[in-house]
Amino acid sequence: MKGKLQEGNLLEIPKEGTIVEGEIVGKGRAAAYVDLGIFGTGIIFGREFYKSKDELKNLENGETVAVKIKEIDGEDGYVEVSHHEARKDMAWDVLEEKKENSETVTVKIEGANKGGLLAKMFGIPSFLPSSQLSSENYPHVEGGDRDKILEELQKLVGEKLDVRILDLDKSDEKIILSEKIREMEKKEEALENFSEGDVVEGKITGIVDFGAFIKFGEGIEGLIHISELDWSLVSHPSDILEEGQKIEAKIIKIEDGKVFLSLKALKEDPWKTIQEKHSKGDIIEGKVTKFVSFGAFVELDSGIQGLCHISEFGTKERMEAALEIGKEFEFEILSMDAEEHRLSLRLKD
Repeated sequence: MKGKLQEGNLLEIPKEGTIVEGEIVGKGRAAAYVDLGIFGTGIIFGREFYKSKDELKNLENGETVAVKIKEIDGEDGYVEVSHHEARKDMAWDVLEEKKENSETVTVKIEGANKGGLLAKMFGIPSFLPSSQLSSENYPHVEGGDRDKILEELQKLVGEKLDVRILDLDKSDEKIILSEKIREMEKKEEALENFSEGDVVEGKITGIVDFGAFIKFGEGIEGLIHISELDWSLVSHPSDILEEGQKIEAKIIKIEDGKVFLSLKALKEDPWKTIQEKHSKGDIIEGKVTKFVSFGAFVELDSGIQGLCHISEFGTKERMEAALEIGKEFEFEILSMDAEEHRLSLRLKD
């Protein structure tokens, strides 16, 4: 085993912080010795030894190991080195390269919290925010209940996911991952086969307050907003759709990789013929469907929704006393604008 550094070689000694390779030439209960060639002998001891103890015990004399120079003129003339820090620095270099090359890597999910999933890359803690999950793994939880979101995320613990490195911060030892980036690239390629106005067949994958998600084509997921479900007023998407249901929908907008679809665009617009059936002053029957702060919505037999303004009653209490949700009443048409889809009504005395 080599001992102290040779004085004539001091100028050739690597700077502190440099990563070099050497051969294991000896191990003790709390130290390992590395032959650094003309630079002398490196020693891994103390905390540095225990950080790498499990790896070092599997190395035999003569095997090559990478170490980081900690102190050139260490105790007893040895060069103090760290195997743990060398591996970590090399890992960061590899991670930087993978990020720059937009390389897809596979990670095993080790845990979850209310914000996302936990993993490790080369032993470095990594975080995959729920907002960066693919549409398949994203927790579609109605109302955004954080406890239910955590329950859904925990189902992914133990799974292996293909991700991209979104952000790296070596000083804070922070790695942010994204599963969505890879999916978005695939989605953009698949979207090249579709245009606005296309009618597609897909399956409902999720229902929320503001609409329903539909998957079509090669893994493309789009949104049907609640306002695009039907020409009549829809209280909740689950009233007319259910998960797993196969439907046809029309693409009405593609923007920034997002797809918006419509069901009502495939149905005849009842407003186009309303002027043929009704005119101002007509007395018609309509069913009260909803109370709001500014009045009551009324549905005609054609599926058109009109508004009986609260000013016709004076107060909300009088309106609710005069009308009843689900019941039909006679109304007078006060005004009608087919282009703007507006119909004003007044309760017939």
